[in-house]
Amino acid sequence: MVDLLKLQNGSDVRGVAAEGIADEPVTLTPDAVNLIGQAFVGWLSKRSGKPACELKIGVGHDSRITADLMKNAFISGASAAGAAVYYCGLVSTPSMFMTVVFPEFAFDGSVMITASHLPFNRNGLKFFNPDGGLEKADIKEILTLAKTLEITECDKPAISCNSLDAYTASLQEKIKAGVNAENYDKPLEGLRIVVDAGNGAGGFFVEKVLAPLGADTTGSQFLEPDGMFPNHIPNPENKQAMEAIKNAVLANNADLGIIFDTDVDRMSAVLPDGSEVNRDAIIAMMAAILAKDYPGSTIVTDSVTSDRLTAFLEGELKMKHHRFKRGYKNVINESKRLNAEGIVSPLAIETSGHGALSENYFLDDGAYMAVKLLIAAALAAKEGKKIGSFIEKLAKGIDEREYRMKIQGEDFSAYGQNVLAEFEARAKAAGYAIAPNSYEGIRISFNSEEVQGWLLLRLSLHDPLMPLNMEGARPGDCEKMIEIIRELLKGFDLLEVI
Repeated sequence: MVDLLKLQNGSDVRGVAAEGIADEPVTLTPDAVNLIGQAFVGWLSKRSGKPACELKIGVGHDSRITADLMKNAFISGASAAGAAVYYCGLVSTPSMFMTVVFPEFAFDGSVMITASHLPFNRNGLKFFNPDGGLEKADIKEILTLAKTLEITECDKPAISCNSLDAYTASLQEKIKAGVNAENYDKPLEGLRIVVDAGNGAGGFFVEKVLAPLGADTTGSQFLEPDGMFPNHIPNPENKQAMEAIKNAVLANNADLGIIFDTDVDRMSAVLPDGSEVNRDAIIAMMAAILAKDYPGSTIVTDSVTSDRLTAFLEGELKMKHHRFKRGYKNVINESKRLNAEGIVSPLAIETSGHGALSENYFLDDGAYMAVKLLIAAALAAKEGKKIGSFIEKLAKGIDEREYRMKIQGEDFSAYGQNVLAEFEARAKAAGYAIAPNSYEGIRISFNSEEVQGWLLLRLSLHDPLMPLNMEGARPGDCEKMIEIIRELLKGFDLLEVI
């Protein structure tokens, strides 16, 4: 069996769960999941102070081909450890967290079997307790405990649980109350909403949320669960995926398009004219929707957001922009920290489409973000406006690029840190404007006649890579920045410079 600690991926567990891709041996086996299930019960018992026999644990999954295999192994392990296990079926990740919140379930913990947008051969586990998603240290503790256990089978069946209906009912009520239309039960009547679920778990949003509220969902696509993801990668950051929802919106004259990732904790959108509301634009949209209720508040984002987003948030919305480290748990925890210090921060959001609102338990929930967007769209329509008006003053991106430069050698972290230190020193010596409060990597802004834009060079946490993000304000600016970067990185022979 693979070293269980190697299955940790930040605050999740992930691994190869099925054969089918060359040079990718299976690492997340049913035996490993059995041990992890046992360990989660032990960890939860210690954390909650309850004996294992009093614990209630929910388990659900997305559409992956190994879902049943992983689900059965987890149920067997958790049951063998003494917990009562409830099986929720094909669901979304956010709905699994809500099983520890909703009083009709009040589970002590829950697990979602998913690997988000990764290829068909991958799978993983995301864990929740009443405090929210588990932290990196918690996952390490669980996996360390799992290494000490022996595989123990238990054929006690899980208790069937329809948690998705309770979750979708709460989303429906949120929309009804938010729109407060004359036709309270059909607040979305007159709106055509196209959904792309990417053959993941998000098809429920059409059947259980939009259609009952009166929306016309003609043109919605790839709603059928299929773990081979035959149409496109279920990822709002993927160009092919965004092109698919854009084409569906235009072909069906829709008022709004919504696209989810596999387990529905991320979303992006498309406006009626085909404009993509993703990356900086989805951040701007959500902030604009929240601005009225949280005036002057702070929006926490990941590090690769643009200078034009800052100009929109601070200049147009009169909010504050706080860039932080990449990673959805990083931005969520930073927003929580600010609130604890008395700094109002209603939104923690990444360019990936991970968005968590303070009003929703700081849960990164793509469906909840879609609900906020739908309420705004319905209210705008009542006033004869378009949802796109919320971000019409966000400057358009001209040339956005991302490169992932490989580092050769074994100690890539130390080498990368040395690169960053020298990169910063050389940039300062050249007189470039370096961001003073960069929590991740080195960020440079350019505002001269020769070149305008920004770049961010950082070190990957887990891989021997140095990601480089940049955006030029004019055509040709990125090429000029690339020449500057090459000059600043001369002599680093173990770094594959662009």
